[in-house]
Amino acid sequence: MDFLVWGAGAIGGTLGAYLARSGHTVQFVDQVAEHVEAIHQAGLKITGPIDEFTVQVPAFTPPQLSGQFTTILLCTKAQHTRQATEMLLSYLADDGCVVSVQNGFNELEIAEIVGAERTVGAFVNFGADYLEPGVIHFGGRGAVVLGEIDGQITPRIEALHRAFLDFDANAIVTSNIWGYLWGKEAYGAMLFVTALTNDSIADALAEPTYRDLYRAIATEILAVALAKGIQPESFNGFNPNAFLPGTDPAITEQSMDEMVAFNRRSAKTHSGIWRDLAVRKRRTEINMFDQVVHEGQRLGVPTPLTARMIALIHEIEDGQRPLDRANLDDLKAVLHAH
Repeated sequence: MDFLVWGAGAIGGTLGAYLARSGHTVQFVDQVAEHVEAIHQAGLKITGPIDEFTVQVPAFTPPQLSGQFTTILLCTKAQHTRQATEMLLSYLADDGCVVSVQNGFNELEIAEIVGAERTVGAFVNFGADYLEPGVIHFGGRGAVVLGEIDGQITPRIEALHRAFLDFDANAIVTSNIWGYLWGKEAYGAMLFVTALTNDSIADALAEPTYRDLYRAIATEILAVALAKGIQPESFNGFNPNAFLPGTDPAITEQSMDEMVAFNRRSAKTHSGIWRDLAVRKRRTEINMFDQVVHEGQRLGVPTPLTARMIALIHEIEDGQRPLDRANLDDLKAVLHAH
């Protein structure tokens, strides 16, 4: 297949490099001129415990791009979705599609711009980091799922699946992509909570003192999903049924333990959220949880923990609060107040 990968960072860079190595035609677009130039000069290097290789692929900044593309993999941060989709629209073929390989519910925003019929959903949970221009660290494999946003199994999604198998032999197609995206939102909230500290993902999730907090924020988000009539899906140790109200605590502990084990196996010790805050000193994807709060308000489902988590992350982004376990105590006070 022919792919345009819009965003050559951790996710797009890793996925695009594998597709290119497997014989697919891949071109990258990225806003960071130094990254594009490094790829142009020396190729895109994938490093880490999973693989070591370099691919020579065309790379451009948006103003340099030309042509029409049938399959565009959108791999930007959630907060850049609208801008990126508006920019790529003129490069999308009439019979083409945009595949949202992102966190959050960006398929909704993409569909507003390109049309629902040209929007495809995806869920990925592999671990990767942008290290420097031209270099991506691939730290650990995780779930890879593709799905049409209306739940149909189409020839288009089957063709995409065959291509994605060249990246991960365990990639699957689902008729419930929204279930995976809402499951990732609940799991993602737990990752955002771990990023309030300097602890690794595994160490944070393993700490008994705050397990009730991680459970509660996942439960809060899943309650919104269920109120919307969405059945969240399981992946990589995360079992949504373990975080429903009234669940046997032993089942919750088992899922938490499995998430710890999954993350211990990865060379990516900290979340991309933590890297944004502690290393790259830039805004995170926290605004993707605004939709959870808004949907909760619409459906009458309280989301006080999610709202406070959003506020805490913004305070860290703004330099008003350090990364510290005291932030977890702040969030836990909200739990006890409710």
